[in-house]
Amino acid sequence: MNTNINGLVEGAAKDTGGKIVLLVADGLGGLPHRDTGLTELETAKTPALDALARDGSCGLHLPIAQGITPGSGPAHMALFGYDPVRYQIGRGVLEALGIDFDLRCGDVAIRVNFATVDPEGLITDRRAGRIPTEKCEELTAKLDTIQLPMVEVFVRPVKEHRAVIVLRGPGLAGGLPDTDPQATGVPPLPIEITDPAQEKTAELLRAFLGAADEILKDEPAANAITMRGIDALEELPTVKERFRIRAAALAGYPMYRGVAGLVGMDVLEKVEGPEEVERALRAAYDDYDFFFIHFKKTDSTGEDGDFEAKVAATEAFDKVAERVAGVGPDVLLVTGDHSTPSMLASHSWHPVPVLIKAASARVDGTTSFGESQCGTGSLGTVRAMDLMALMLAHAGRLGKFGA
Repeated sequence: MNTNINGLVEGAAKDTGGKIVLLVADGLGGLPHRDTGLTELETAKTPALDALARDGSCGLHLPIAQGITPGSGPAHMALFGYDPVRYQIGRGVLEALGIDFDLRCGDVAIRVNFATVDPEGLITDRRAGRIPTEKCEELTAKLDTIQLPMVEVFVRPVKEHRAVIVLRGPGLAGGLPDTDPQATGVPPLPIEITDPAQEKTAELLRAFLGAADEILKDEPAANAITMRGIDALEELPTVKERFRIRAAALAGYPMYRGVAGLVGMDVLEKVEGPEEVERALRAAYDDYDFFFIHFKKTDSTGEDGDFEAKVAATEAFDKVAERVAGVGPDVLLVTGDHSTPSMLASHSWHPVPVLIKAASARVDGTTSFGESQCGTGSLGTVRAMDLMALMLAHAGRLGKFGA
């Protein structure tokens, strides 16, 4: 299809209509357990989600395209109605914005993982045992003393094993490949370039890594770093400009706060538990048209390869969904940004369950919220970036196209 769907939606958007909540369980989708044939979502006891599925329209969404495994950044951009291929935002930029760092246009931001390497320099743990945030703060303070020629260097903690480096100065460029090989038993990848304009940035990062290795060499766990999402900040059109909505985000993790802020959402307090989420949603309800609410643990437990822990996280998410539904938004869309099957212990390309509860939603006979049931729902399999149009339409926020 060559039609510019985004252009149609933007042209039809109205600034009046119902309230919308987009509730995202990170990494929601999974794969069947070999003993039961049920995914984590299908195994979990989710009475609230099942009731919403029975009363709404269900289906699956493709975060990017068939066979493409998404990162969290592009997956969320798609959920917000942005073409994730056109608007490619590096993880470093999102992490920096998510911790409220004063990132400026032209700054290059890098997401850092503290990692564990053995005496041969091979990675044994990509996340350094998920060191406590307090340890991350201690180590980033040491790395923040590193100085490089002709640029300012900022190193800031994010959470657990994650940190951010920001370079500020002339002649910098983003888009360099990651040094995280996404595997253990191998060394970190070297700093490489894909464009001659990146050479200055590459040299600076090589110098930083050399200094960091010396500072961290005696650490028992976090004795190395890897770099991901090396990118420069660029301005984007906001959701208010594009879709005429006043939008707010309720999210605890910095990366998701960052991507929400990047598209012009007001980033509110850090919440995740059901009571906290309900309280914060009610407190801000009159001030906004659209709310993005993020839940993280379904992703982190999947990445840990822990099926039972992801089941428990899914059941915790069900309680959040119950509280959010109780607030009574005109449109409630529940989904994940991508699949993180515990049997793969990583993000995957599999379509993600989605439900829409609204007065205008067609009840389609789906009896529970899970991959198999959603696969038979009336929504079919849609692109994630088209879900914004569905939310706006159900909220009465899209006008008619043509005469």
